[in-house]
Amino acid sequence: MAALYAFCRRVDDVADETDVPVEERRLMLEQWRQDLAEAYATGQPRFPVNRELLPVIRRFNLPQSLFEELLEGVGMDLDRRRYESERDLDLYCYRVASVVGLLSIEIFGYDNPACRQYAIDLGKALQLTNILRDVRRDAERDRIYLPLEDLRRHEVDSDEILRHVYSERYRSLASAVADRARQYYVRAREGLPSEERRAMGAAELMGAVYWRLLIKLGHIGYNVFGPDRVRVAKTEKFYLACRTRWHLQVRSSAHNYGPP
Repeated sequence: MAALYAFCRRVDDVADETDVPVEERRLMLEQWRQDLAEAYATGQPRFPVNRELLPVIRRFNLPQSLFEELLEGVGMDLDRRRYESERDLDLYCYRVASVVGLLSIEIFGYDNPACRQYAIDLGKALQLTNILRDVRRDAERDRIYLPLEDLRRHEVDSDEILRHVYSERYRSLASAVADRARQYYVRAREGLPSEERRAMGAAELMGAVYWRLLIKLGHIGYNVFGPDRVRVAKTEKFYLACRTRWHLQVRSSAHNYGPP
């Protein structure tokens, strides 16, 4: 997981280096793609991160196609600063979050193929939560991930978000996106086979932490335009880790996230 995370972190950092010209970042991502292809073809990648990842790819038979999808998702940040529809954003969330989940569950190990849909749904839930938290931060990079069709529906102008203007209209907009995230949390929770819960312990903890983050965002009316980023405290994370571990050990049917 450390090797997989390192790969994901590095390629994401490439796309987020806004001080570097877009074409240069595009070339860097292409170099990562080519080096990854070299790892699969010859087993001799040049990048140290890919050399560390190679044994993991081989041991868990990680599909090259998923890494390609991830790189496509990261590459979307080079060309797109707005998303017209929920469908457009859904593709982005799948590529940058669900794909990571699909790779992760291969490492965790599972028998029931339903885990794949679980990974897809949970990934989208986490990414939508992340998007709601980081609206201000993204706006500072001239990025708006909230679908433009939603902005129009709730009569929120893009310029208001870029200027960090909070309003009841924005709260209504963010609440609608949060409702979609909740639906994905529920789908993930209900779609995870009971016999696979222990294997998915790390993913379940992520779900619990991000669900708590979504609750915190709701408590402040999704007003993330202040200087302080909304976070889940370390003590809360520790509590959630202990609770998740206990639920898994005693095979409790209690939910880690999602409405009762």
